[in-house]
Amino acid sequence: MAESMAELPGGLQSVLARYDPGGFFCELTAPREGGGREVRLIAERLARLGVEELRRRARQVERSLYDLGVTFTVYSDANAIDRILPFDLIPRVLFAAEWAQIEAGVAQRVRALNLFLHDVYHDQHILKDGTIPPELVLNNANFRSEMVGVDLKHGTYIHVCGVDLVRDERGRFFVLEDNGRTPSGVSYVIENRHAMLRVFPDLMADIGVRPVDNYGLMLRAALSAVAPSGAAEPRVVLLSPGIYNSAYFEHVCLAREMGAWLVEGRDLVAIDDRIYMRTTAGLMPVDVIYRRINDDFLDPDVFRPDSLLGVRGVMAAFRKGNVALANAIGTGVADDKAVYAYVPKIIRYYLDQDAILPNVETNICREPAALRYTLDNLDKLVVKPVGESGGYGLLVGPTATREEIAAFRERLVHDPANYISQPTLKLSVAPTLTEDGIAPRHVDFRPFAITGDRTWVLPGGLTRVALKQGSLVVNSSQGGGSKDTWVLA
Repeated sequence: MAESMAELPGGLQSVLARYDPGGFFCELTAPREGGGREVRLIAERLARLGVEELRRRARQVERSLYDLGVTFTVYSDANAIDRILPFDLIPRVLFAAEWAQIEAGVAQRVRALNLFLHDVYHDQHILKDGTIPPELVLNNANFRSEMVGVDLKHGTYIHVCGVDLVRDERGRFFVLEDNGRTPSGVSYVIENRHAMLRVFPDLMADIGVRPVDNYGLMLRAALSAVAPSGAAEPRVVLLSPGIYNSAYFEHVCLAREMGAWLVEGRDLVAIDDRIYMRTTAGLMPVDVIYRRINDDFLDPDVFRPDSLLGVRGVMAAFRKGNVALANAIGTGVADDKAVYAYVPKIIRYYLDQDAILPNVETNICREPAALRYTLDNLDKLVVKPVGESGGYGLLVGPTATREEIAAFRERLVHDPANYISQPTLKLSVAPTLTEDGIAPRHVDFRPFAITGDRTWVLPGGLTRVALKQGSLVVNSSQGGGSKDTWVLA
């Protein structure tokens, strides 16, 4: 077992003298199998530095992130603000055995979801067998009839997947949701590591942390694996909505890391059901489009006719197998929060296995009994709209006011099919540098999986941290920050 706080050499007494996880599982100090030596080294080095030196280095990181343009955009009714994603220097540490479970569980989940998507867009066995209510899929806003009967290379629909995990007070991992459309955040994983190497190399020395800097190469290889047959050296482009998109920095970062062209819709043209890129040297054929544009805006001939972001004719080229789209159209039906509740059954149905990473207990409010339970316990539950992301539109019952609960109750009664509810977990915490010193803050974790002809999981991921004391909302759009995630070798 890893040593407890009191048993650590030096005890972290100088830097964590008042640190108290408060009954929550602590990602650094909780006793766990393996990793004791590394935790001791981290503890000793933090204690040696002290809080003021940590603050000085944190300011260095903030300046470097600002200079590099590592930002995201927060939109409101009044304006759009570019912000640096707050970064906490104290890393989140995952031991090798913990990572092995996460890696296997994420790969299992992605495999099952790809099989599910192939089925629902072909024979629909899982719907006809009644394992999943057909209306939950066929009436889903993300179900795309244009994908019915389309065969994809290696059966891969979700090429990039972010699986949000949380850990409870007993140290058990649970899946909170799947992100199989256009999951974001991996650029912060890469840049957080770069920042740590620049500003905090003395903390990382001799720890044995697995690298994350090969993500771009692995993504390029996976996208090349799904390119149309006959492409010896597939030409890959990253399709971005442009500089005003909230994740534009990530688009630039990933195009650079992959060695791919960064394009907008106006840079691409469809000719004879093939896609070409406009260049100063003339038109160049495109084999794979890693799109960061939602389905609705991708092709004005098929979806929204008023879209100026996509490429007219790209769906015809895609359906004929002349270009690959990552992620595929219609993957949103697999990461819908109501479908999420059935993922353990999906894994059992296609793989004949139990889920390695269990779901959080979920009530589907379209079901009368679940709706009654949710309405009776709004002050105890987290209630989420099934199609939203980014922490928008949810209710955290234990921290909500009576007025907020009453208003949410009306929305829930009016449109129960749009919501699920879950118990409020005691999310794990990690030591975080705050204005009052080092204190526990709640965290979650988003590992990223890449799938071409096989699935690879990045040995690290985005640890998001709720910077406000007591808050459970970690989303960057809601004021959260991030940490570097160290997977021990």
